[in-house]
Amino acid sequence: MTEILYIIVLSLGSFLAIFVLTKMMGYRQMSQMSMFDYIIGITIGSIAAEMATSLEESFVQPLTAMIVYALASLALAVLTSKCMKARRIIEGEPLILLNHGEIYRRNLKKAKMDVTEFLVQCRVSGYFDINDLECAILEGNGKISFLPKVGNRPVSPSDLQLTPEQDYMVANVILDGKVMKENLKQMGKDEKWLHSQITARGAKQVSDVLLATCDRSDKVTVFLRDNKKVPKNALI
Repeated sequence: MTEILYIIVLSLGSFLAIFVLTKMMGYRQMSQMSMFDYIIGITIGSIAAEMATSLEESFVQPLTAMIVYALASLALAVLTSKCMKARRIIEGEPLILLNHGEIYRRNLKKAKMDVTEFLVQCRVSGYFDINDLECAILEGNGKISFLPKVGNRPVSPSDLQLTPEQDYMVANVILDGKVMKENLKQMGKDEKWLHSQITARGAKQVSDVLLATCDRSDKVTVFLRDNKKVPKNALI
């Protein structure tokens, strides 16, 4: 029983350590991580798992190793932001895989990618005919950026000489039955105004609202809570 409690405490400790170290290292999506960042993350996770089950040995050693890896990752992040040469060495350089209708076989080899895999990536991105592409670049994070030819890219408002109004983010003013007071304050509104808006849209009180948003033109969109049972064939 004592060992189980000890494992629980160590697991919570390793969880807390990973949380703190992740906050220190910053947020990046998996697609934004370099291969080195990915390996560092796996290593820290492995050490944390070892720390959670270190019954016979002290937890100080794995915790120290986790901190060292996190600090090393932070140091490299600072280095890559300051030095272009270091960034190219650590994160890698973009590779041109296709340009002006020519496939660069040497760069495909550098990327450890064959033509078949390249074509798969093209199709996944919506380009079933390689002739529709002007350029394809393999970025340092492993994703391929595609530049379609002018005749195959989507029409933009500037092509039609249109000047549409700029869209802005909407603010969540009610979320899951709770008023987001800070967002409401930034919109220059108060709860009295908000209540009048939601009652005009069928809600008796704030708790009846699942989500309410407000844009810069004071347009409020309300999504009420739906407690009705969904019919079994509703998704058929």
